[in-house]
Amino acid sequence: MIIVVFNMHPDFLAIDFETANYSIDSACAIGLVRVSKGKIVSQKVSLVKPKSRSFVFTHVHGITWTDVSAAPTFGELWPEIAHFFSGIEFLAAHNASFDRRVLTACCQLYGIPVPVAPFSCSVKLARQTWGIRPTNLANVCRHLDIPLNHHEALSDAMACAKIFLAAGRSTVIETQPGFQFS
Repeated sequence: MIIVVFNMHPDFLAIDFETANYSIDSACAIGLVRVSKGKIVSQKVSLVKPKSRSFVFTHVHGITWTDVSAAPTFGELWPEIAHFFSGIEFLAAHNASFDRRVLTACCQLYGIPVPVAPFSCSVKLARQTWGIRPTNLANVCRHLDIPLNHHEALSDAMACAKIFLAAGRSTVIETQPGFQFS
C-alpha cells in the first residue's frame, strides 16, 4: 500500500454506490460529487440496472427491481459519467474499500477500463482529523452538522465530499497495489 499526502485543494470525485445484493457488481444506484479548488462544481445521481433481478438490500436503501428495470446498466451509463473521473487526483468514499470494489467489478463486467485514480476514505479521515468513533457516515455527519439522507447515493456522496472539504488539510490517499503515479 502506498501512502501519498496531497496538500492544497485537490480536484477529487466523491462516489457512493448502493448495491442490490451480495454480488459486488450489483450496483443499483450511483452518486457522484465533483470537487474542484475546494468547491463542489457538479453532481450526478442515477439508478443502475444490475445484471440480476435479485434485491436483498431494499430494506437498507429502498430501491427495488421495479425502480431500476428501465434504468441504464452501468455499461450504458458509463458514457454519461466518464467525464467525472477525468482530471481528478483521487476518488473519495466513506468506507472506500467497498466503493472501490464495486467500481472495479462494474467496470470489469462491462469491459470498461477501471479508473486509475487512488481512493481516499472519509472513515479514516474522520478518525484522524476529529477522532470520531464510531465512524459510520451518520455519526460523522451529525458531528459535522452535514445533512444526510443515508443510503441515498447522492446524499452519501455529497456528505463524503463535505467531510473532505471540512477537513481542509492534507489528505491521506491509499492506492491499490501496483498503482503507478505518472
